[in-house]
Amino acid sequence: MYIFRAESCHLDELAVLFDQYRQFYEQSPDLEGCRDFIGERIKNDESVVFAARLDDDGIVGFTQLYRSYCSVAMQELIYLYDLFVAPDARRQGVARALMAAARQYAEGRAAGRLQLETAITNRPGQSLYEDLGWERDEEFYTYHLELESS
Repeated sequence: MYIFRAESCHLDELAVLFDQYRQFYEQSPDLEGCRDFIGERIKNDESVVFAARLDDDGIVGFTQLYRSYCSVAMQELIYLYDLFVAPDARRQGVARALMAAARQYAEGRAAGRLQLETAITNRPGQSLYEDLGWERDEEFYTYHLELESS
């Protein structure tokens, strides 16, 4: 397995997986929109994307990280916002390896913590996160306010 930081030259492969990831969360297919979205994040250095290959195969998984800050702790934090492994590449350690790359990246930046959210129904993900030492937040609620987009 090979984990690497994705660049613009990987957009075509990443867009296919990103589109599958979004469909997993019940979004309509939009391959072009996915390519544009990931491309803008990489081009503008707004996110870091790590990708995984098994042997000489194409990209089979990715994680997208966003940098942010915790005012209270006065530290950088890294959001692990997206994590997806193609169905035929699951149960081969790809997600675990991508999570390790995210951790190494955050530690290299001296970030105070890694943070993620997952669907309540995502039992396999929760099991992996807890196995890797992540702790579920029992202290804070997460709120969202949907805004009208133009």
